[in-house]
Amino acid sequence: MSSYKIASIPGDGIGPEVTNAAVEVVEKLAKTLGTFQINFTHIPWGTEYYKKNGQYVSDNALDELRQFDAAIFGAVGAPDVPDHISLWGLLLAIRGPLQLYANVRPVRTFPGTRCPLNTATKGIDWMLVRENSEGEYAGQGGRSHIGQEWEVATEVAIFTRVAITRIIRFAFETAQSRPKKHLTVVSKSNSMRNGMVLWDEIATSVSKEFPDVAWDKMLVDAMTVRMVWQPESIDTIVGTNLHMDILSDLAAALAGSIGIAPSSNLDPTRKNPSVFEPVHGSAFDITGKGVANPVGAFWSAAEMLTWIGEKDASDKLMSCIENVCAAGKVTRDLGGQCDTKEVVEAVCAEIEKLKN
Repeated sequence: MSSYKIASIPGDGIGPEVTNAAVEVVEKLAKTLGTFQINFTHIPWGTEYYKKNGQYVSDNALDELRQFDAAIFGAVGAPDVPDHISLWGLLLAIRGPLQLYANVRPVRTFPGTRCPLNTATKGIDWMLVRENSEGEYAGQGGRSHIGQEWEVATEVAIFTRVAITRIIRFAFETAQSRPKKHLTVVSKSNSMRNGMVLWDEIATSVSKEFPDVAWDKMLVDAMTVRMVWQPESIDTIVGTNLHMDILSDLAAALAGSIGIAPSSNLDPTRKNPSVFEPVHGSAFDITGKGVANPVGAFWSAAEMLTWIGEKDASDKLMSCIENVCAAGKVTRDLGGQCDTKEVVEAVCAEIEKLKN
C-alpha cells in the first residue's frame, strides 16, 4: 500500500476552514477505500507566524517542504498587512524557488450549480494553464525619489526563452490529453513588443511538435469577450502569470462561483513537491463565520491525489463532490443554504457509500 506525506499549510482567513475540511475529507476517503495511506503534517506559516517571527515562513522553508510528497495550501492575506508583503512572504516565496512553473486551473460547471452565462448552453469545461515563475510577477523593478512629486516606480516583466518554451509545451501536452485537443495561446503582442512577441514566436515554434492539436492565438482583452460570448469555442488556454491570474478568476465566476475553483502549482520535473490550493483567497468578509465554500479545497485535494498517483481515488472523490452538489447541498455562493460543516458532512456521507 502506497503511503504519502502531505504538508498542510492553512494560512490566513478562510484558509484554515477550507483546508481542515479538505484534510478531513481526504482522510475519510483513504480510510474508506483502504488502498493508500496519507499523513498530513500541519505547518503554521501565515500572518500570525509573521507577527510572531517577523517572516511568513521558516528559515529552512524550502528544505522543510522537500520532505513531503505534496502540499495543500489554504490562502494568504490579512487586512492589517499589505498584500504585497504577505503574498511575497509566503506563496511567491515558495512558487519561484521551487520552480512550480505550471499553474493549472480546471474550470467547469458542476451538476446542480448554475452557469450564469446564457451563451454556455452546455455549461463550461475549460483548462487554464498559467506561467507561474516569471513574467509580470518576476519581482524585478524598484522605486526611487520616494515621496517626491517626481517619484518613479518600475515593474519589469521578465520573459525568458526557457520558461516560455516549457509552459507552452506543457500547455500543448495538456490540450493533447483532452478530447477537443484545442489550445488558445493568450498574449498582448500588439502593444508589448518584446516579451509578448517572443511568447508568440515560441508558441508557433512549439506548435509544430503537436500536429494533432488545433490552436489559435488571441489578445488578452479580446479573450475576455470570447469567454463570455463564445464559451463553447474554448478548451485549453495558456497565458502569462498576470494574464492568466485575471482570466482564471473570470473563468471561475462564469462557471458558477470562484468558491469551487482549484489550482495546482506544479513542478512537472517532479524534483520538488507541488502545491495545491483553492483560488478564492482569504475572504476576510466571511472568515470565522463557518460559511466558506470548501469545494475549491476539495477539488484541489483531488488534483493532488491525481498528481501523486492516486487517480482512482481522485475520481471517486470528484464523483462524491458532484453528487453532493447535484443534491443541492451547497453553500450560499452556489445558491444553497448549507454551511461549511454541512457540506463536509454530506461529502463524507457520500464517501461512506463507497464501501458498498
